[in-house]
Amino acid sequence: MEAQQASPDSSSEECTVLEALPGKGTALICCQHKGKVSVLYCLACENSVCEDCMNGEHAEHPTDSLENIVDQQLAALQDRVDSAKNRLPQIRRAVQSLRDILQQLNSQRSSIEEDIHSSFSELYKTLDTRKSVLLMELEVTYGLKQKVCAQKIQLTIVCMFIIDMGLPLQPEENDQLDLRMEIEGLRKSIHNLGTIVTTNAVASQTEASGEGLEQCVVGQPATTTRATRDKSGGLCKTGNAIISAEADGRDGSVADGEIVDHKNGTYEFQYTVKKEGHFSLALRLYDQHIKGSPFQRSAKSPGSRSRQKGVRRGGSLFSTPKKRVNPIEDDLIFRIGTKGRNKGEFTNLQGVAACSEGKILIADSNNQCVQIFSNTGEFQSRFGVRGRLPGQLQRPTGVAVHPNGDIIIADYDNKWVSIFSSEGKYKAKLGSGRLMGPKGVSVDQNGHVIVVDNKACTVFIFQPSGKLVTKFGSRGNGDRQFAGPHFAAVNNNNEIIITDFHNHSVKVFNADGEFLLKFGSNGEGNGQFNAPTGVAVDVNGNIIVADWGNSRIQVTSPCESFLSSLYPQGLALTSDGHVVVADSGNHCFKVYRYLQ
Repeated sequence: MEAQQASPDSSSEECTVLEALPGKGTALICCQHKGKVSVLYCLACENSVCEDCMNGEHAEHPTDSLENIVDQQLAALQDRVDSAKNRLPQIRRAVQSLRDILQQLNSQRSSIEEDIHSSFSELYKTLDTRKSVLLMELEVTYGLKQKVCAQKIQLTIVCMFIIDMGLPLQPEENDQLDLRMEIEGLRKSIHNLGTIVTTNAVASQTEASGEGLEQCVVGQPATTTRATRDKSGGLCKTGNAIISAEADGRDGSVADGEIVDHKNGTYEFQYTVKKEGHFSLALRLYDQHIKGSPFQRSAKSPGSRSRQKGVRRGGSLFSTPKKRVNPIEDDLIFRIGTKGRNKGEFTNLQGVAACSEGKILIADSNNQCVQIFSNTGEFQSRFGVRGRLPGQLQRPTGVAVHPNGDIIIADYDNKWVSIFSSEGKYKAKLGSGRLMGPKGVSVDQNGHVIVVDNKACTVFIFQPSGKLVTKFGSRGNGDRQFAGPHFAAVNNNNEIIITDFHNHSVKVFNADGEFLLKFGSNGEGNGQFNAPTGVAVDVNGNIIVADWGNSRIQVTSPCESFLSSLYPQGLALTSDGHVVVADSGNHCFKVYRYLQ
């Protein structure tokens, strides 16, 4: 039998047909040989064939069983489906980021449109006012001249008829009345009035260089240079991009710093560190970290040698150190996280909270979300949408759990505190219009929300409804003053404990904001701090402090102090009695064994 040639536009249904055969169920029937079941697959022709086909035109072609081919195709298809599913969160975040940018562009467009109308309206008003002034000056000048001339005419006529009084007959005024309008220069200025400013620079392609990223000496200027690039990696040639530089989330730069726009797509940041210690240099473009940011660096004193950090154990603040034979790694139970944007990944995590339900909450600052884990480190959920509207997060730095289960978040850049339900649904905000840079939050025994305002150097106490109960503190180094306070905790006596970052101390106040005591000074010894950040209190009243600059955790009592290679920020005690620490420099959180 001569094989039939399929037409080029014929579909696979013309070669194979699904039919129900008696006693055989549904099978793929070969259209070339009626009643024959296609059980093989021709690899050369990429088509299903029957045994008669293999004895004919497909005799020398390589084949495989149709079942194997179907299994392979199903496996390949499943791999693609799984790959697509794995990429869905990343795609959703990318889409959301684009939506945020579009929303911001629309907002900026509307704002600029209003500015243009407002500016030209003001110009119209100014021009109209100037027009009225000139017309008034014209009338006044003309009136004066006209009056002088008219009086002279009348007086002259009268005198001619009465007596020759020897009056001068020359006019006592002139007829000059001109207008000088220098409009050519104004016309040119108006022609060039206003410019729509933008760039094509993106943070993901922008790089930084310079000795300021390699080394830093206390008291000596260090410089970094940012070369902005577009989405394709091409160098941008114009300036005016919105850039910022800061250290470890504190307001402003590491120390005294200045950003210079060279107007050619490059930007220089020069800063001077005043104190020795670790710092995290964050370089942002349009509020997004550039490549490699944040950079973990340390500042050395002039002429000092690199010092090997030991793992000796310090003691308590008030008692003699107690020796331990186990190395420090024995205290670390587990660590969770790497740098990234997926669940269980962090970018500059800050505040930490723990609740009696066995949950650990992490304020993932640069990912604009809060991530929730079990006490054993298992990821449970996350919530947060980037933005500057109520219910959105721009830079969450502090997190606490209210006794009613609500999650309270300090949003540093939005300058307010947001309240969410335990499921992550937005409920309310407080402190808007009052706060300048909320960093840490806590809850006292009355259910009041304690907010540490890092920029204002003030502690605010609010009712959950948003009503201000009291506030205390100002900028300075006195007992009731702060210099960049970070986090807060409350003990069993309802006393408020605040870490005073730049004053290198911890201060304790009563619920009304009255100063009770302080401890700590700048240094590396037991009971000394170098920029303390997170703080927590155990059931016995012992105060646990994250000593950021010394890369350790100190405990007031009993005789215990942890020391490890970390950059501690927020700190909390879990419901099962361990210490959880946000390690911002290593983009993870760590849980340590805590023996009370």
